[in-house]
Amino acid sequence: MRTALVTGGSRGIGAAVAGRLARDGFDVVLTYVSKPDAAAAVAAAIVAEGGQARALALDTSDPAAVAAFFAGHLKDADLHVLVNNAGITRDGLIVRMKDEDFAAVIGVNLIGAFTCLREAAKIMMKRRAGRIVNITSVVGQSGNAGQANYAAAKAGLVGLTKSAALELAPRGITVNAVAPGFVETDMTAGLPDAVKASFNERIPLKRACAPSEIAAAVGYLASDEAAYVTGQVLGVNGGMYM
Repeated sequence: MRTALVTGGSRGIGAAVAGRLARDGFDVVLTYVSKPDAAAAVAAAIVAEGGQARALALDTSDPAAVAAFFAGHLKDADLHVLVNNAGITRDGLIVRMKDEDFAAVIGVNLIGAFTCLREAAKIMMKRRAGRIVNITSVVGQSGNAGQANYAAAKAGLVGLTKSAALELAPRGITVNAVAPGFVETDMTAGLPDAVKASFNERIPLKRACAPSEIAAAVGYLASDEAAYVTGQVLGVNGGMYM
């Protein structure tokens, strides 16, 4: 069975993507850092529905840990899909942002994605097939006040996606990105109602996106139907371009 790796799969978009890929017939490996119980629950729910999944710890900001993870868990797997979803936020205005907050976000959201992509590519290149999907963001395309670190990391993912697509295409590997807009997750659930209403007013479709809608986009890019699609950034944002 073909394997799909989803980083940051314990909640929100990652959990929805893991479920979708399992339903599409993949053996899913989902990773977590700080929420082992939540990740285990996601995997258990997939298994209960007849799919295959396991939850494993991985700090994507640690390149050595990433290399060891791939060598230990995926070296002999038929790794067909990588979804770089793991991400954190450390919001703040530029003049007040601490160096460590900027570095932490870049370390997980961009460097972590790069190291996972690099290790996955080594496996996929031998099989001359694979799908890599990076989860970027609308703010990576437009910027956002108070999120210079997050926007920079997500913009970097766009450049990484396009460059990797060019390098890996000759080996039958496609590399694309999905750029969500405002998504209903537990990260956004705690926002004040006034803030949510403000976002909805800026979205032409007048509502937030469900994680399942992001998962549907990933499912397409991971499928055989998208075999001729590479180097693209698919916006799933309800028409919101900030």
